Amino acid sequence: MTYSSTSPSTGPGSPEVFGFYDDDTGSIQYLVADPETAKAALVDVVLGFDPESAATHSAGADAILSFASSEGFEIEWILDTHPHADHLMASSVLKDRIGKPNAIGEKVKEIAELWRDYYNMPDAFDPARDFDRLFADGDEFQIGNLPVRVMLTPGHTLGSITYVVGDDAAFVHDTFMQPDVGTSRADFPGGSAGELYDSLQAILSLPDRTRLFIGHDYGSDFRETPDWVSTVAEQRRHNAHIGGGVAKAEYVKTREGRDKTLALPDRMLHVLQMNLRAGRLPEPESDDNRYLKIPLNRF
Repeated sequence: MTYSSTSPSTGPGSPEVFGFYDDDTGSIQYLVADPETAKAALVDVVLGFDPESAATHSAGADAILSFASSEGFEIEWILDTHPHADHLMASSVLKDRIGKPNAIGEKVKEIAELWRDYYNMPDAFDPARDFDRLFADGDEFQIGNLPVRVMLTPGHTLGSITYVVGDDAAFVHDTFMQPDVGTSRADFPGGSAGELYDSLQAILSLPDRTRLFIGHDYGSDFRETPDWVSTVAEQRRHNAHIGGGVAKAEYVKTREGRDKTLALPDRMLHVLQMNLRAGRLPEPESDDNRYLKIPLNRF
């Protein structure tokens, strides 16, 4: 894991945001803080997972907690934007470590229903048990004195949500990539390029100066260094897929064509079985070892 730069608060009502880049998966994990109270939340933190050995580790999550402690931040929330397909979620581990509530969007229940079928595990997932809060579209809560509003922004998954924090920050998960890259894929079960387009437009309706914090970056043809902060105005003008006012039908054609060329993430079938439990590992079996069930020839 590589510590990134800070996106500083711009004044009252504006959060300070720290990004932590996971080199293995290209994921960006966030600590978002209220400068006035030093209260903070964690967003989309990764638990290390090696798909070759099926081994897990918490080095990255531990480093983020150590950073929070060293800077004097008190974590109030453990947040995820959706059940991730390309990395293992640290939500359950973090909850065990710091005893704070974890949360995700309420449509995770519908995603769980889809994957019960794929795994042939009809009783496998109970999001209401594994998450303390299942947010609905429009729900509100606080990080310190900063208001947070939940936006349902489906497309990448049917239950993806965006957290709009304070006056000028939104954690937009796998909707936008950086402007020079475009947008995220929409071909996972329950995904929809049309719904993703609508979600992108909803995000673009936020004030122009709103900072958008994305879920992934892998560099581009124009830069080698990962980046993960842009603004609504920058995305509206320059996004490689929708910048300048691309029509929905054109976007859907481009997005679906691009998605047909993409391989599945190398750990998707491993991690979703755990991420639908907030990253909680399967219970040990009679030999005290834990096992995953992987569907064959389904994708």
